[in-house]
Amino acid sequence: MKYLSASILALTLLMSCQKDEKTTSTYIVKKDASKVEWKGSATDHFHEGSFDVEGELKMNDKGEVSSGDFIIPIASISNYDLPEGPREELLKHLKSPDFFNLALHPDAKFHITSVSPYLGESHSAVKGANYLVTGDFSMIGQTHEISFPAKITSDGATVHTDAYFKIDKLKWGMTSYNDPEESLYLLPEVEITLNITSTRD
Repeated sequence: MKYLSASILALTLLMSCQKDEKTTSTYIVKKDASKVEWKGSATDHFHEGSFDVEGELKMNDKGEVSSGDFIIPIASISNYDLPEGPREELLKHLKSPDFFNLALHPDAKFHITSVSPYLGESHSAVKGANYLVTGDFSMIGQTHEISFPAKITSDGATVHTDAYFKIDKLKWGMTSYNDPEESLYLLPEVEITLNITSTRD
């Protein structure tokens, strides 16, 4: 009887694992079709650019995102608005200890902790936002929770994620050029736009 009970327990656990495998799908970020775009502003000008992004999403059998992990390589930072010479100077500065400190912190990371229906109508949210995404964002050695509305759509084979939100860089210790009395004063908030396409593994 003892052996029979053990066999039934093992079979139940096996079936449970198989059920979990069947009801969770993994979607891998398509790097050549995905970007994390940024816009940083001073009082009289701004700069724009992007980062590459890699990682994966997990979706349940209802077609809802259940988790996700993403890596943003800081070395991939680009700039859209400057000509070649000044552009390279800006990117070198952004990789320095004044900003991202690439040598010590080569990646930023985002771990999704929850995704819930978004019913708000924030004027700053991306058009068509249908989910509120919450997670832990790690950058230059610090991790803080962020939440933002996102438009997440899927056709079963592909998941598209679009979002627009702002983060306060001071919260992660990026405090250079933070004095309003100085000649160069950078506004604390950085605008972030996500355009991420993930395909089923």
